[in-house]
Parts: sequence; structure tokens; C-alpha cells
Amino acid sequence: MIRTMIVDDDALVRLGLADLLDGDEGIEVVAQAADGLQAIEQATAHRIDVALVDVRMPRMDGITATTRLRALPHPPKVITLTTFDLDEYVYNALAAGADGFLLKDTDPAEILRAVHLVAAGSAMLHPTAARRLIDRYHATNQPQAATAQARLDRLTPRERDVLALLARGDTNADIATRLAMRESTVKAHVSRILTALDVTNRVQAALMARDAGLTT
Repeated sequence: MIRTMIVDDDALVRLGLADLLDGDEGIEVVAQAADGLQAIEQATAHRIDVALVDVRMPRMDGITATTRLRALPHPPKVITLTTFDLDEYVYNALAAGADGFLLKDTDPAEILRAVHLVAAGSAMLHPTAARRLIDRYHATNQPQAATAQARLDRLTPRERDVLALLARGDTNADIATRLAMRESTVKAHVSRILTALDVTNRVQAALMARDAGLTT
């Protein structure tokens, strides 16, 4: 059972998401919060696997909340929610450690799929908005590129192949099919890649791959 928390200052949004998530037999909503401060309190009091966090909230916004949640002893995975697909705050949330983001008008089935994927260790980014967001707000500069390239040099050729597909948004199953390897082998490669790049999740690895010029 995936234990989830909904963090949004709009009570109707929380109600709708709770109804959706509780309708999935593999998901349980164990906490709700109206802002980032309440989210930290709830995540400290409950074991949370995946938190769906709004960006714009009073008292503590979703970006700060994501940083704080990811710093907890038992950090939940974080999916950032936003109304706008070209929102610099969402990029900042991803850089802070979120495992993906969704638009609030995303198809309900895709929201459920995102929770399952993120809980299993994959990333889930809105397919078109993710690319535009990274392109617009993650402009490469020389220091970033040099640092990223130095870290990518730690990878084996096969790990670079995996990273290139990961950076495109492919799931472990997709990568396994494309590279003709077992999914368990892909998971092992991804774990090694995250360690070598000194990042905490697939999104940050994808951003570093872009900095190094591995993807366009």
C-alpha cells in the first residue's frame, strides 16, 4: 500500500485528489495539509511514501516544503502540482528534490500512474511541459557544464546509455526494452548513476545530463 499525503491550500483540490487516490486499491491517503508547514508536521507524524505538493501556498510554499520534506530522516517522494506548465517555481521544486510534476488538469488515470511510478523509484514529468520547462529555465553555462561533464566521466559507456534514455523520461521498463537488458539490471545501473553523479533522484540526473550535453 502506497501511503500518500496531499498538500494544497485549496480545500476542493484536496477533496478531489483524496477521492481519486482513495479509489485506487493500492493507494491510501494518510495525511492532508493546507501549506508547507503543515506538510512537514504531517510527514513527521506519519510515514509518507509519496507527497503531492502544490507550488503556491501561504506560510511555506511548495518549493521550500519539498526541500524540507526531502531532508527528513525518512523522506517521502514528492510530486509537484502546478496550474501552469511554464512555471519557474516547478523547475525550482524539481531541483530541490521533487521526483516529478503534474499539471492539475492531468487525466486522473495519469495521476494514479504517477503515484505508482514515483513510489517505485521512477520519475513522472508531464511529457510536453517537462521538456519546455527544462529548456527554458535550465540554461547551461560553462561552470555547470564542466561540473556535469566531470561527473558523467565517472560513468561506464553502458551507464551513459542508460542515463541518456532516463533523461528522455523513459521508465526502467522502457530502458530495459531498448537496451535489451533485464529491468533489475536497469535499476542497478540507475542506482549507480545517481551515486556517481551525486544526485538524489532521476530528475536531477536528467538535468545534469542536459548540462553535460548528453541530451538536447
